[in-house]
Amino acid sequence: MEMLTANSLLSSYIPVLVMGLVAVGVSAALVFLSYLLGPRRPSPQKDAPYECGVTPIGSARERFPIKFYLVAMLFIIFDIETVFLYPWAVTYRSSGGMMLFNLVEMMVFVVILFVGYFYVWKRGAFEWE
Repeated sequence: MEMLTANSLLSSYIPVLVMGLVAVGVSAALVFLSYLLGPRRPSPQKDAPYECGVTPIGSARERFPIKFYLVAMLFIIFDIETVFLYPWAVTYRSSGGMMLFNLVEMMVFVVILFVGYFYVWKRGAFEWE
């Protein structure tokens, strides 16, 4: 069996480095060409803020209620937590003698998830005013 040397390990990363350099070079060249060749015709209409075809009313620096961010963070947290259920379900049957242990561990995980869910529900985090 052939011994792996530091040189052979590093040489396997050369294609990744070359691909990264090509990607950075191409993107920098495209941005530069767009800046160099693109038309520059500024107007007040082009400089105005645009939001989904609706004429903007008021300032773009408007404050959002903290409830908006709280609901968004809770959605992300619970969404990410449920992502962990899929790999567990895929590997559950192939776990052999560990099936009961894996089932108990996932039930503990789901119980902790529901405790957090009911906690934020009782605190009124899901109520929009």
